[in-house]
Amino acid sequence: MPDVSDMDLLWNYDRQGSEETFAELVRRHINLVYSAALRHVGIAAHAEEITQAVFVILAQKAASLRPDTILDAWLYETTRLTSLSFLRGERRRQLREQEAYMQSIFQESHDAPVWNQLAPLLDEAMSRLGKKDREAVLLRFFKDKSLNEVAVALKTTEAAAQSRVHRAVQKLQKFFIKRGIDSTTAAITGAISANSVQAAPVALAKSVTAVVIAKGTAVSCSTLTLIKGALKIMAWTKTQSAIVACAVVLLAAGTTTTVVVKEVQNREDAKWDTGVVNTSLLDKAPHIVKIIPTRFPDPSRGSAWAGSGTRMLGVKAQVPDIIQAAYNIRQTRMILSAPFLEARYDFIANQPPHSVAALEQLIEKQFGVVARTETIQTNILFLRVKQPNAAGLKQARNRNGTSTADGLGDYHLTGGTMNNVADYAENVLGIPVINQTGLKGRFDIDLKWDQKDWQNPNANNLKQAITDQLGLELVPGTAPVDFLIVEKAK
Repeated sequence: MPDVSDMDLLWNYDRQGSEETFAELVRRHINLVYSAALRHVGIAAHAEEITQAVFVILAQKAASLRPDTILDAWLYETTRLTSLSFLRGERRRQLREQEAYMQSIFQESHDAPVWNQLAPLLDEAMSRLGKKDREAVLLRFFKDKSLNEVAVALKTTEAAAQSRVHRAVQKLQKFFIKRGIDSTTAAITGAISANSVQAAPVALAKSVTAVVIAKGTAVSCSTLTLIKGALKIMAWTKTQSAIVACAVVLLAAGTTTTVVVKEVQNREDAKWDTGVVNTSLLDKAPHIVKIIPTRFPDPSRGSAWAGSGTRMLGVKAQVPDIIQAAYNIRQTRMILSAPFLEARYDFIANQPPHSVAALEQLIEKQFGVVARTETIQTNILFLRVKQPNAAGLKQARNRNGTSTADGLGDYHLTGGTMNNVADYAENVLGIPVINQTGLKGRFDIDLKWDQKDWQNPNANNLKQAITDQLGLELVPGTAPVDFLIVEKAK
């Protein structure tokens, strides 16, 4: 059956229940499923159980999969979710053994030093890619498909497939670099190609096929529990993805008002956990001010909020985040005298021209806190010129200032001011920074600094990069600074 597509085989199995047809599907994909499961749990016996569960789920879902489904990608994602279900049930005790296990099992590979670093993080990195990017990487490097075969599967041109693969690999490289693995894209793809898929035990394919043909009656109680747990996670993930892709639901007084925040057109373009929200949707929203418990409980998703003029909206924000948005102040200049629970909220303030005042009043009413401004003499950093006319300070071509920040070593500023640079340094260093450069123009900046000291309050590498690349310096000192004091209402 080498010329029959995966989906044709699956449809034939669904209609006829043919053992031979399903056995061919198992033969094609069992190594991918088993290898991904093994990376997650680190123990062969558990990986075999997960593999069995994944193919039982495939048999159950045979009739409902879309015709354009790329089965390699579907099975890979289902394996990840099934493994998560398993690890939750096992209280994640296998994770402590995973790295040592991977080091021993691949120690004979010439790519072992790179692979041993990548393996514990690979599947998490893959889960961060968008659907199309993940499919492209799986086909190209996990399944060793040619670019032409990748293009056919993705229904695109070979050039477009090559570009997608290239961009996806760069995203993987960036993920690994942030976690201290500084490898080239060639080393990463070489290690994945050589090691990501290994042969499953010979008897496993036969036992998986037998279990599926028996409609799951031969599986153990633990495997049945695993299948049920995985199906719940799959259903929950599908629901969450639909919510994130389509809407943030906020309740208007007395009635339910849906504010459509089309946050993600395609998951690969998502900036959900980097603080980006599409504020243009405020134009379509009703004129309300509301704070409700978040509809996004997924712990892997970060908060995001933004404003447009006096209007603003946010999702999964903690109370200090909402206060920061309402009072338009950096967290480095907030003093929280009142304790706050770690609960998260979705909020909207879309009642111009009184949105800000209305949100401040709602914060006081809903959380029982008040805010006041107080000037305090405190330690700060002064941003000053050390080496005039440094190469990194380029006069801006476009006076409309925009900036993007990775937060972990990349800061790009287009048409911005020195105040923007001071703000960025303050956000990273966690201490007020005052611009004393005297530079009045607008600049284009591409600042790169070593990510290894991220979350180090001193972050001397950032300071050194600012000096070396921009000719500026951050000088310690003291000065009066306006702070927002937030305390319990009396």
